[in-house]
Amino acid sequence: MKKYFYSIATLALMAFSGVETMAQRTYLHCGQLIDGIKDKPQSEMTVIIEGNQIVGVEKGYTSPAAGAKIIDLKNRTVMPGFMDMHVHFESETSPTAYAEALSLNQATIAFRSISYAEKTLMAGFTTVRDLGGSGVNVQLRNAINQGMVKGPRMFVVGKAISATGGHMDPTNGYRADLQGDPGPAQGVANGPDECRKAVRYQYKNGADLIKIASTGGVLSVAKDGSAPQFSEEEIRAIVETARDLGLKVAVHAHGAEGMKRAVRAGVTSVEHGTLMDEETMNLMKKNGTWFVPTITAGKSVADSAKIKGYYPPLVTPKALAIGPQLQGTFGKAYKKGVKIAFGTDAGVFMHGKNAKEFEYMVEAGMPAMEAIKAATVSAAELLGMSDKLGTVEKGKFADFVAVSGNPLQDIKVLQQVNFVMKDGVVYKQ
Repeated sequence: MKKYFYSIATLALMAFSGVETMAQRTYLHCGQLIDGIKDKPQSEMTVIIEGNQIVGVEKGYTSPAAGAKIIDLKNRTVMPGFMDMHVHFESETSPTAYAEALSLNQATIAFRSISYAEKTLMAGFTTVRDLGGSGVNVQLRNAINQGMVKGPRMFVVGKAISATGGHMDPTNGYRADLQGDPGPAQGVANGPDECRKAVRYQYKNGADLIKIASTGGVLSVAKDGSAPQFSEEEIRAIVETARDLGLKVAVHAHGAEGMKRAVRAGVTSVEHGTLMDEETMNLMKKNGTWFVPTITAGKSVADSAKIKGYYPPLVTPKALAIGPQLQGTFGKAYKKGVKIAFGTDAGVFMHGKNAKEFEYMVEAGMPAMEAIKAATVSAAELLGMSDKLGTVEKGKFADFVAVSGNPLQDIKVLQQVNFVMKDGVVYKQ
């Protein structure tokens, strides 16, 4: 048998001239396969991977070609990699979190974010949307893409946009002489012109999408958690500018009026949606707006608020009032037929616990298979990545998770993922 040895220069010339070099193939032998397409699992399936892509899906346990690698998952349920459409890798819940906003420098935030990203990947979440931080999240995305650190595929906001004194004004709660007057560069905007400028700043700094706060929020040091904080004209200016730049818009909203303004203005997704009413649901259905419910965050903040001193005094009553309502709202929206994509607001609770959301979704009335699809095929559609993510099909990215047991019988098994592959690379086995 002849052996061929190619120099780096020769391989580069072959690639340039269109000569293909055969990457090693990997065969996943799957005992049960939930592919994101069919409503029932398929037994004894083989998925063939080359590089970072799926090149074949076959019935039975296909014998591999010479030199190929086999990964035996015959006693596992295999699914597309999960996707969480609402995380925050720059932070994690803590009773000292508010003080740390003034004491931590960006390098420390960056080092911490690395561990949060890896925990999330090891929990089976191969793709996420990071919906707001200081801009460290943009650099974390780049570091993951360059193979410098381990983490999920990231679509990032950079800094979220808020009105002065709004939910994501970074100086809320500061003493007067430290507040200053943050503007579009800091994610604070008032009036349509500043709103347009704020979007352009985030685009300039590498954002993949835009996030705004159209209402108050729970964890900001501000009194109101649900009143509208942007006019519809301001939101429309944001959406139109983002659309021109090829960016989608996610809106943080708890109160119904702020949601309606945002949906009418054309946002892509509503995050949290706690006090959503029937009119809002009908409007979302009409406009095709996605709902990302973050039930785990609601339950977590309500629990933390019961611990004396965990949150500042302005935050505690909001957490106790708003947090427990998220699961009920989700159940109503699901039954109404609103489009739902999986999202948790991880960071508001401990990173790596994202799969708890599946349990809460099923508790509220969503069948297990639909909950899994919310975190796979539906999330891919929300991202605009259905051609590459969300299902097990030829041509899609090789992102997989596997668990022992049957999640359609016990959704809690998704909280014990024991195999993770992203882009054809095994990170957990």
